[in-house]
Amino acid sequence: MLSYPATIPLSSRTLNHLADRIRGHRKQRRSRWRRLDPGRQALLALAHLRNGDTYTRLAAGFEIGVATAWRYVQEAITLLATAANDMATAMDRIRRLAYAILDGTLIPIDRVADQKPYYSGKHKHHGMNVQVIADAAGRLVWASPALPGSAHNLTAARTHRIIDALTSADVLTSADKGHQGARGTVWTPFKHRRTRLARRHKSVNRHHAKIRALGERAVSALKSWKTLTKLRCCPRRATPIVQAILVLQAAEDARYPR
Repeated sequence: MLSYPATIPLSSRTLNHLADRIRGHRKQRRSRWRRLDPGRQALLALAHLRNGDTYTRLAAGFEIGVATAWRYVQEAITLLATAANDMATAMDRIRRLAYAILDGTLIPIDRVADQKPYYSGKHKHHGMNVQVIADAAGRLVWASPALPGSAHNLTAARTHRIIDALTSADVLTSADKGHQGARGTVWTPFKHRRTRLARRHKSVNRHHAKIRALGERAVSALKSWKTLTKLRCCPRRATPIVQAILVLQAAEDARYPR
């Protein structure tokens, strides 16, 4: 088998952040000798999450078994997911923003036995619906637990009580047409109906689109983690993976102290 050197587009700060968590976990459990030290295990997990490397490739590159590679990655994901902020904690930061941007995205998945709940009619493929909140600069602030892809964006936002939380915090929020009817402090563009939009409505929509476009940066930041290109695992694993990525992205952005 051929091998070659590769890079992970992340800073050493993110690697150290994950390695410290793994080191603390091992110390707490009084774990015995492992095939990889905390730094190498962290590198293994980041290669999977950021570069999307398969367990077979990781096992060959780190000279361990495929089962060991899977176990190490899952352990890292679990450690990170437990450290992720819930919506109430994230709202403490969101309520201090000038305004927020709410957007929904679909994470593609492999087909499963019960396909219908996961099929998105809008995107024409199977996936998991995740609601993303960004700040005024387009930075990723929080992402919701994943729901089956057939869930409409408005339904997903209501299920997670995101609209109620944003309204209670009195945070003006820009959202796309998929959240039409949200009300509260959520601002959506005027929708085209049988009659043409008035000039002032078109002007408002153009202004709204410029603001909402910044939210695409947050979605792009989330999907820059290549493991989300297409999840090849149980759909129930989507939520802890997204939560783990939230923690890593925050460490990469250096917004929160370690």
